[in-house]
Amino acid sequence: MTITCFIQYDIDPYQKDAFEEYARNWNEAIPRCGADLIGYYAPHEGSATLAYAAYNIENLAAYEAYRARLMADPQGRANYEFSREKKFIRREDRTFLRLITGTNGGLIR
Repeated sequence: MTITCFIQYDIDPYQKDAFEEYARNWNEAIPRCGADLIGYYAPHEGSATLAYAAYNIENLAAYEAYRARLMADPQGRANYEFSREKKFIRREDRTFLRLITGTNGGLIR
């Protein structure tokens, strides 16, 4: 059963460009380390501080292995350091959900 990790970020509204750079930096590292990146979403209208990311992963055991690979990946480590240095992420929360219905309205079993 595939699960989806949704990440909600609280970002510094004056550093939206830094968050967008951070998001683009994950385009290669996340898939290389074992997750199926759906995408990163930056504020556009409404809240200037909420941003999101989503990716699919096989299960929680695969997630733990993926996180270890991401932390060992040179591009991943550099991106984590970039976020720590710039401090544009004020908070991030992860939630893991499973898909119940698909885009065609059919049930997922």
